[in-house]
Amino acid sequence: MDKDLLLTLAEQALYQDQTAIKTVLRQSKTIAIVGLSADATKDSYKVAVYLQASGYRVIPVNPYHSFILGERSYPDLYSIPENVDIVDVFRPNNDCLPIVNATIACKMAVIWFQLGIMNREAINQAQLAGLTVIADLCIKIEAERYHIEPDK
Repeated sequence: MDKDLLLTLAEQALYQDQTAIKTVLRQSKTIAIVGLSADATKDSYKVAVYLQASGYRVIPVNPYHSFILGERSYPDLYSIPENVDIVDVFRPNNDCLPIVNATIACKMAVIWFQLGIMNREAINQAQLAGLTVIADLCIKIEAERYHIEPDK
C-alpha cells in the first residue's frame, strides 16, 4: 500500500481522536454527504440509510439526482440553504480540496473524510482553517462502535 495513503501515528492522534468523534456525533444533527449515490449497493447509500435510521438528517450532495432517500439533493455545498453540522466526503482524493474550500466558505465546522479518502493537502487546509477534521474513518462504523445518536 502507498504510504502516502496512510495516516502517520501523529495524524491518527489528531484526526481520529475518540473524544472528538464522540462529541461530533453526539452534537450533530445534519450531515451533508458529498458523493451520496442513489445506488443502494454503494457504501455511501448504506451509510446514509444507517445515519437516517439513527436520527440524523442526511442532505445528499450529488449533481446528478434531484432526490435521494427522500431528501432533496444539491449539486454542491454552496447550494444547501440550511445549516450543516458535518460534511461527510465520499469522493475521490483529487476532489477533496474543492470540497474543503466549499466547507470553509459555507462556514461548516466539521469535515469527515471517509475510510480510504486521503488527500493531505485538503486535510491540512481544513485543519489550518479551524475545522474539526476526522480522516480515514467511516462515520457509520464509528457511530455504531460508540452507539451514538444525535442529541435530541
